[in-house]
Amino acid sequence: MNTTHLTQTRFSNLELSDVILKGLTEAGFIHCTPIQDKSLPLSLRGKDIAGQAQTGTGKTATFLLATFQHLINDESEKIKNPRALILAPTRELAIQIHKDALLLGKHLGLKFALIYGGTDYQKQLDSFKDNIDIIIGTPGRIIDFYKQKIFTLDNIQVMVLDEADRMFDLGFIADIRFLLRRMPEAEKRLSMLFSATLSYKVTELAYEHMNNPVLVKIETEEVTSTSIKQTAFCPSNEQKVPLLLGVLKHYQPQRSIVFVNTKRCAERLYDYLSANGYKVAVLSGDVAQEKRQRLLTDFQNNKLTLMIATDVAARGLHIADVSHVINYDLPQEAEDYVHRIGRTARFGAKGEAISFICEEYAYSMPDIEEYIAQKVPVSSIDPDWLLEVIEPPKKAAKPFNPHTKRPPHSGKSKPRS
Repeated sequence: MNTTHLTQTRFSNLELSDVILKGLTEAGFIHCTPIQDKSLPLSLRGKDIAGQAQTGTGKTATFLLATFQHLINDESEKIKNPRALILAPTRELAIQIHKDALLLGKHLGLKFALIYGGTDYQKQLDSFKDNIDIIIGTPGRIIDFYKQKIFTLDNIQVMVLDEADRMFDLGFIADIRFLLRRMPEAEKRLSMLFSATLSYKVTELAYEHMNNPVLVKIETEEVTSTSIKQTAFCPSNEQKVPLLLGVLKHYQPQRSIVFVNTKRCAERLYDYLSANGYKVAVLSGDVAQEKRQRLLTDFQNNKLTLMIATDVAARGLHIADVSHVINYDLPQEAEDYVHRIGRTARFGAKGEAISFICEEYAYSMPDIEEYIAQKVPVSSIDPDWLLEVIEPPKKAAKPFNPHTKRPPHSGKSKPRS
């Protein structure tokens, strides 16, 4: 792993217990990243943190280590659980945080509950039969269990809110406030909030529900990592598929994600890539949770090296060695561009982000360039890159069923992404 993104500060120089340092050493963590270097000395002394850093810079380890140490320091004669709550906007991110918690905290004897919607309801419910120390999960099902009195928030000593800007995007803020208002007051707990962007609304949330948080911002002058080589092409709509085939042939990506804006486009692109010899999968909003996890596991283990995704996958996924991100469709929100290309060049590695400025979404590029405060270089299209396309077989139309309330999808309504 490239170590140029690390600081000279060693974890062993921080106020971390030996048992925590043992887990860090075994996991290969010796030096701090910038967000860890600036945040941990404060949070280990009990100061609340509102942190901003690029994705893939070690935010998860930052709040996990501070949480572990805070719980270890608790000298209450009778410990009541759960004592910590870590909230994430997506199931994928919650699962990754839980995985990291098990790795870094394996010598601590702490018990974790992973709680998220969509699947495993009874299994998650049964996890509370043990005396859980830390709950990690998404807001909806956590509130569901709380209202059933499965657990109490009366004894929360540490609260973590990860990807706070994404919480706003997904409409979770009412749920977040519901939970925060049922915990001990801010002065009686350690609170940490992390976000790729500390917007006004995120900062307002921090000051409302935290105890004079210290704002920690990393690399504020560069919204996107300098380890990501960005480039763009300007194809017509008819050239997009031929050009994508040319890009894949030219770059031969080790592992790549192709981002699109709609589920329908994802399905269409899947048909074209499959017909042209690529093994590919689609990750969109309506993929069942079990299938989603299976696809991500296959992607992580190189059983699958090409993924088509809508923005459901743009944040919260920790997948190493994604060499290329391709914006087949430019995102309609500038922040989503940053989160998409942040899937590559993680933890100091290098990566490439290739964007198609097509007729339909070209209007997004000026906003993106203003947001990232730089121009994305545009390359001319080499005619040799416009490959001949094997057309996918046409799918038979579904027969109209007179007993249904309406005919099959007409294509006029907006597809769900």
